Amino acid sequence: MILSYNFFKSFKYSSLVFGISIVLCGCNSPKKDREVVLYETYCASCHIPPEINSLPKDIWSEKILPEMGARLGIRDSGYNPYKGLSFVEMEAVIKTGIFPGKPMLDKKDWEQLKEYIIRNAPDSLAKNQRSVVPEELSQFTSTRITIDSTKGAFFTYMEFNKDKNKLMLGDIYGNLSEYSFSANQNTRIGRFGSPVVSIEEDGDNMIVAAIGSIRPSELLSGRLFEVNPDTITIIPEALHRPVHIIAHDFDKDGIKELIISEFGDVKGQLSLFKKSTKEESFTKHVLLNQPGAIKAVIRDMDKDGKEDLVVLTAHGDEGITILYHENDLKFSPEKVIRFSPVYGTSAFQIIDYDHDGDDDIITVHGDNADKSFVPKPYHGMRIHINNGKNSFTEAYFYPLNGATALEALDFDQDGDIDIALVASFPDYQNNPDLSFVFLENKNELNFEFSVNTFKDSNIGRWFLIDTGDVDNDGDEDIILSSFTYIFTPVPESISKQWNEDNVDIM
Repeated sequence: MILSYNFFKSFKYSSLVFGISIVLCGCNSPKKDREVVLYETYCASCHIPPEINSLPKDIWSEKILPEMGARLGIRDSGYNPYKGLSFVEMEAVIKTGIFPGKPMLDKKDWEQLKEYIIRNAPDSLAKNQRSVVPEELSQFTSTRITIDSTKGAFFTYMEFNKDKNKLMLGDIYGNLSEYSFSANQNTRIGRFGSPVVSIEEDGDNMIVAAIGSIRPSELLSGRLFEVNPDTITIIPEALHRPVHIIAHDFDKDGIKELIISEFGDVKGQLSLFKKSTKEESFTKHVLLNQPGAIKAVIRDMDKDGKEDLVVLTAHGDEGITILYHENDLKFSPEKVIRFSPVYGTSAFQIIDYDHDGDDDIITVHGDNADKSFVPKPYHGMRIHINNGKNSFTEAYFYPLNGATALEALDFDQDGDIDIALVASFPDYQNNPDLSFVFLENKNELNFEFSVNTFKDSNIGRWFLIDTGDVDNDGDEDIILSSFTYIFTPVPESISKQWNEDNVDIM
């Protein structure tokens, strides 16, 4: 599952685990055992090969390997990759060719590859141990807000509008509304047929993206809407689970282009839509042809005066790609950071952490709503420092199970960057209170932070995060929204509390 820079500022529900493609990559070295060659050939052709010890045996054998076999044209143990699909969607998946009709490797090799993986996979993964017991968050005071009487919260989009001093909210039912803090009133703007996941405002007008299907789907059911004060118009472009949109005039002709992150499923892409000056139709240009596009940010990364795009992708080849703007809306991609496909990369922020004049990148990893559901010790937040030439080095890692969203800012106005983290998939068994963590920067050069959270931090399943001066006192406040839809196992006592307390916004 996914849900953009907002609902997908964190939530990418991956149905297909590694996005395995079959390309013989010339790694058949005589110095390597055949089983190692098989693993490197069939698990590393289009992304970083996952470490075998990054997942336990049961997940490999019951979840990953049957899917992997299907992508190699092997039906192992009666596994049916089309199970549960409608005929229409089954046809769409078949057309992708992701599941070949004939085996792509010998049955003996397949059995050897499986045996090698299971033999080397651990029985279980190490647990994230608390190095520091969180302190009570004293820099902020918390206020619980209930928007309506509906039990639970189902927000798929949330963003603070600083000009209006209102909170824009989209939900799983397709509603878009704006909430006034001063009046404690929520006003519906419109209903858009499927979950609202991203909007672009331009004065009184806006473009609204509705994802179509939250769950993995190969159907093109996503839609864009132009919303004016008096009308709502559907843009006639079928989209593959769009999760984030940008409207910006890159070529300075007075007409804004649309940059659309289509997370997709088997297929997906990042595209530029150019509107004709004479007609209402768009011309589509694919900028990045891979599934898992979550969010794009505009930034001049090479300082040549032209606006580039920095893009986060997940769902297989996880990482950060810079699309350098050349001329005539042409972009040249360079993948500058790559992660293992099991990391569950969910969100990122560009910020000059070390104040040296170039852009650093902070990422969070913890989407756990897929076939490999288990607390993972490599989940958490990573700070990547830029050397000035867009070469990034991971300089700091803070472990946090299920980390899915962040806001990095100098909240206490002392000259360094503090970081607020949301974990939508915390380790409920060992650290159920760590669904929100505030890292106050104590020593920027040595990456020393104090760890803070607030009392009863698990009264909601925090999903989205934003900042803004809600109370107009001159500093930045933190806003959290909840999404209590049960898509992964949650202790009954906690899900009961979510319904009883009915906290929509913190």
